[in-house]
Amino acid sequence: MSTAVALSNLATDDERLIARVAEGMRATLIEVEGEAQGTALYTMDWLRERVRWHLAHPCASVLLLRSLSDDRLAGYSIVRREEEGAEAFGLVSTTYVWPTWRRQGLAQRLLEAGEAWMREQQLQHSCTWTSESNLPLIALYARRGYVVQDRHRHETTGTPMICLRRSLLPG
Repeated sequence: MSTAVALSNLATDDERLIARVAEGMRATLIEVEGEAQGTALYTMDWLRERVRWHLAHPCASVLLLRSLSDDRLAGYSIVRREEEGAEAFGLVSTTYVWPTWRRQGLAQRLLEAGEAWMREQQLQHSCTWTSESNLPLIALYARRGYVVQDRHRHETTGTPMICLRRSLLPG
């Protein structure tokens, strides 16, 4: 398997890739919440519609990493502009790297690309929400300078969640 990958954006009409990103969203839920809870939270139809919702969002981007050897999807990240009161910030909504592609720095590459997109949008901060138990993701973000900003319990599952945040400003 080639480890060379290329970064691109998801086209709004690529149903095969929309379905694949939705599968990654389901896999993320299973990894974080466990098999029973992860599959029960959302249907695959809902997850595909959620990907389409992101694609239709005027200030969102779905970043893809694809294998150069066979065009398989290695990972993705969905980032978007959010507003809270008078502040606008970048949100990493979801990121997933398929297990066969892990331990090659792809999640970091996706995070860096997402942050670059946020800077292009002139956003000064980046954040993401994740389960307190998602230690690999927390470690990845900590290496990039993210710190815990907020905590709460997921409204549906009761899972303890944390918000990780960092400045995108130079220095």
